[in-house]
Amino acid sequence: MNRRHVLGLGAAGALAPFAGQAQSPAWPTQPTRMVIPFAAGGPTDVVGRLIADRMSEFLPQRVVVENRTGSGVVIGTDVVAKAPKDGSTILYSTIAHAVLRALFPRLPFDPIADFAPVALCGQIPMIMLVHPSLGVSNAQELFALLRNNPGKYDYASSGNGGAVHLATELLWHEAGGLRVNHVPYRGSSAAMADVLSGRIPIIMDVAAGALPYLARGELRGIGISDMQRSPVAPNVPTFNEQGVRNFVAYTWHMILVPSGTPAPIIQAINAATNRVMSQDLVRSRLRDLTMNVVADSTPDSAKAFLDAEIAKWEPIIRSAGITANG
Repeated sequence: MNRRHVLGLGAAGALAPFAGQAQSPAWPTQPTRMVIPFAAGGPTDVVGRLIADRMSEFLPQRVVVENRTGSGVVIGTDVVAKAPKDGSTILYSTIAHAVLRALFPRLPFDPIADFAPVALCGQIPMIMLVHPSLGVSNAQELFALLRNNPGKYDYASSGNGGAVHLATELLWHEAGGLRVNHVPYRGSSAAMADVLSGRIPIIMDVAAGALPYLARGELRGIGISDMQRSPVAPNVPTFNEQGVRNFVAYTWHMILVPSGTPAPIIQAINAATNRVMSQDLVRSRLRDLTMNVVADSTPDSAKAFLDAEIAKWEPIIRSAGITANG
């Protein structure tokens, strides 16, 4: 069986929702554009490109990645919001989509009404790290130190309003309203440099980013923001184990299309995405990046997840006074 025949079978499977519909919309003739509103080479881009490349096997047209950055994720997201509603343009985004409305009161689009969720691809938990000089080794010791010294300590993040910033604020809230000063950086590398030096003693980072520092013993892992320990960091307990009940915080990856895209096209993209996420090679690579892979998402379940994330994070943003500018 040659590659052309394999691709033909893949496209036929993805387009199964079109069968039996006399006036089904035609698939666009140009390549499908996956807009990633993050910089090329970053963690979101790496995962998105892997998925895009594999999706090309299961859709009638090749999927090409286009990085459109600026104003956080606003510019790239706006490109998709104003794109034709025909499957030719899809958005590959993260938790950033769920907090757009809260962080940016004036947007050129509505992140809810102007988009249709297609598939949740996976969730990546975060690990809280501390410098050894802080003298704590678990969550309760950290909380006690911060509770007894309100406003004395700082924590770093990779950017204002980002996933790790929000997750940390949620943790302080769930731990009893701890007062810890936020110091945002432009990217995790700059933030981690000051944490490694001990200048800023606390940081939350995506699990994959935290692993090298744990392996080298440079920083201590206080807790992971998942309900189960990660197989790649089995010695880091969950916060739930340490008394912060049901504490879960992820950065996650999702595919969306412009609202009004025909349902058969949405179903075809969903089917292609799930087939990609079911592949052993993809699952293995993403698990190495500490992603909890989702391979059975539906448009309805993706929308329910997005709605729940919006409801979860908007109150945290308001209560912490977080804005797009700091």
